[in-house]
Amino acid sequence: MTTVSHSQEINEGSALNSNRYDLIVLGGGPAGTCGANTAAYFGKRVAVIEQAPHLGGAGINSGTIPSKTLRESALALSGLRSRNLHGVDLSLRRNATVADLMHHAQYVTTCERKRVESNLAKNRVEYFTGKARFVDPHTLNVTHADGSERLFYGDIILIATGSVPTRPPEFPFEDDRVHDSDELLEIKTLPDRLVIIGAGVIGCEYACTFAAMGVEVHLVDGRDTLLPFLDREVSAILMDVMAKSINFHWNERVTKCDASDATTVRVTLTSGDVLECDGLLVCAGRTSRTADLNLDLAGVTLGKRGVIPVTSRYRTTDVAHIYAAGDVIGPPALAATSMEQARIAMCEAFGVLGKADMSPVLPIGIYTIPEAAMAGETEEALREKGIEYVVGRSRYSDHPRGQIIGEQDGFLKLLFRRGDMKLLGVHVLGEQATEIVHLGLLAMVMDGGAEAFNRICFNYPTLGDLYKFATYDALITEGAIHG
Repeated sequence: MTTVSHSQEINEGSALNSNRYDLIVLGGGPAGTCGANTAAYFGKRVAVIEQAPHLGGAGINSGTIPSKTLRESALALSGLRSRNLHGVDLSLRRNATVADLMHHAQYVTTCERKRVESNLAKNRVEYFTGKARFVDPHTLNVTHADGSERLFYGDIILIATGSVPTRPPEFPFEDDRVHDSDELLEIKTLPDRLVIIGAGVIGCEYACTFAAMGVEVHLVDGRDTLLPFLDREVSAILMDVMAKSINFHWNERVTKCDASDATTVRVTLTSGDVLECDGLLVCAGRTSRTADLNLDLAGVTLGKRGVIPVTSRYRTTDVAHIYAAGDVIGPPALAATSMEQARIAMCEAFGVLGKADMSPVLPIGIYTIPEAAMAGETEEALREKGIEYVVGRSRYSDHPRGQIIGEQDGFLKLLFRRGDMKLLGVHVLGEQATEIVHLGLLAMVMDGGAEAFNRICFNYPTLGDLYKFATYDALITEGAIHG
């Protein structure tokens, strides 16, 4: 008796027209939907399969969009921004509820979901909800919510299933006071005291948001430096600002977490100190969502924490027609980079020259209070590489726009290569830092530097002027102009 594979059944059977696609995308988050739309632009027949009830992944539903919107709501309702303006205090902390905080986040999330759904529909991308598993390298079995199953065949497959928070076994996540970063947004009441384990980007962002609402926040980390990938000067100043409202516990790890008491969760640290709280957030990193895909049947080998190894153009290293993008391939695991990875992957998969490769310089934005952002090299990296450089700085408080918005701690720092004054790095701390960084990013991608910023005329008063005066500062240091 001859054995017939699932792929052959689909290719030779009556289901050929309905079940075969040029591209099947696993995951409806930022990477998945961008990859699907890109292939659809090329006229390909595309299906997106998403396990969750909504499109958008963590980027829209539980992470990027809702957490940043929550931050803005916290700033507005707490009156924190207005407190920097003389004689003005509009604090609403005594009346604000979690419902108040989450109302706008839910609205923005809903709008973004509709936008994603509309784009897929406009491009005639077919969308299915269900749990997908590989049967062979081209075939997927999808189990729908009603228990029914369906086989899909894809000439090309893009894996973009995202990631999930890592849950260390020492923490009792079954207790409704102990949270990972995805479920924190589902809390019904604000804690009086919140302990956050892990001072990475997610931990720092949530620490600032809850501190803005008057919650007593304790941030625990096994290191002694805040966000060490940042330029050291930016990291130090950000830590000083955050320390005004957040309690840091450095060089500490959790040895025990006891949630047996009905009112208090107790966290014991390596020093022997015990922190008591009514809310605990564990930020222990994230794990690629690949464990249930049966990737061994597709011939794809996984790395540490479920990461899928890929080439420079996001083809899996094991299987030529299977691609991966976003959190499943590891750092930087940002929504922006994930979308670009998926676009590049689809251009490669279908032989289209629309996008050759990733930008050589990528931005990083951190939504702490104040915001921090960077692109390019840090001072520490330049010294390690032996590259001579010139620093130019400009403070928000030295410009009328900075004074208007009440930004007292913010500054822009530019790193130029000594000699030709090409821009090598841009670092921003302060209001709208995640927007302001893009001017420097564009200059670096275009191989620009001090000459461009010296010539540009910025509107007055704006924060764009930070670039001109930081450039003047560098040129004076270099001796190229006289103050």
